[in-house]
Amino acid sequence: MIHAYAAQAPGGKLTPFEYDPGPLGPDEVELQVSHCGVCHSDLSMLDDEWRQSAYPLVPGHEVIGLVRARGERVEHLSLGQTVGLGWMSASCMTCPQCMAGDHNLCQRSEATIVRRHGGFADRVRCSATWALPLPEGLDAADAGPLFCGGSTVFNPFLELDIKPTDHVGVVGIGGLGHLALQFANKWGCEVTAFTSSEDKRDEAIALGAHHVVGSRDVGALKARAGTFDVILSTVNVSLDWPSYVLALRPRGRLHSVGAVDAPIAIPAFRLIGGQKSLSGSPVGSPETVRKMLEFCARHGIAARTEHFPMRRVNDAMERLRSGEARYRVVLDAEG
Repeated sequence: MIHAYAAQAPGGKLTPFEYDPGPLGPDEVELQVSHCGVCHSDLSMLDDEWRQSAYPLVPGHEVIGLVRARGERVEHLSLGQTVGLGWMSASCMTCPQCMAGDHNLCQRSEATIVRRHGGFADRVRCSATWALPLPEGLDAADAGPLFCGGSTVFNPFLELDIKPTDHVGVVGIGGLGHLALQFANKWGCEVTAFTSSEDKRDEAIALGAHHVVGSRDVGALKARAGTFDVILSTVNVSLDWPSYVLALRPRGRLHSVGAVDAPIAIPAFRLIGGQKSLSGSPVGSPETVRKMLEFCARHGIAARTEHFPMRRVNDAMERLRSGEARYRVVLDAEG
């Protein structure tokens, strides 16, 4: 039996829950959870914001754990090896997207906490394809958030072919944004942080920003018209989108990784005139995650974390819900 914490209804408290996962699939691994990040997507799923939650719901998709069992066809992972698991737990491996290496775009993919049980537990299962070994140099206690938050903001650097000479803006200095600042700085870019929290100015600079702009300062934003090659929005709230498009250089791109649950209204002429574009992306493929982990190990990039024992899972969720966490919350296994 797997012992976990589950909510029985939308917005409910997480209480002890156990389930029998059945036989291990030939391409699966079972992980003994040592740490699990608490992502805002866990809150969204807990509250059924996206209308795809099923209860009982066991959240948790930023898992670090040890391989304790492996299916008969799994040969590239060893028992006892430390690996991580993020938002996705399986992909079909036969569609055009999977065959092209874009497993993260598989239309038949399986998400770790969508209609299956996640990592707020002593063990969790996934396809071995999505269990990525942790390289030397990364602290397992703080690495969980890299597998969702880190992957989400690293993926655009590859997909958009961001160059070291580019000027990159990062909107929002939270769970995603604080990692994006580190990536952009170590990528070699000129980095501007946009934040609504003045008290995060010094932290943003310490994380890698060369400039900090108040996101509510309309005048400061307009003064930067034609400045950015890429603006990466990590927030889940609506912004003054036309002004951010105006801040782009010709052929610049406004790219969203924040789950904004509202239309992004931009007049077409704001895009047409400078051949600008609006786009978005999910977490990266397994190969992108592997590259991201190596990049983090090489450059000393890590999530800033606050830790709670697994038994205090509800306190951890409330800490995240409060918006006061700096910057990611992690649950630690006990015993």
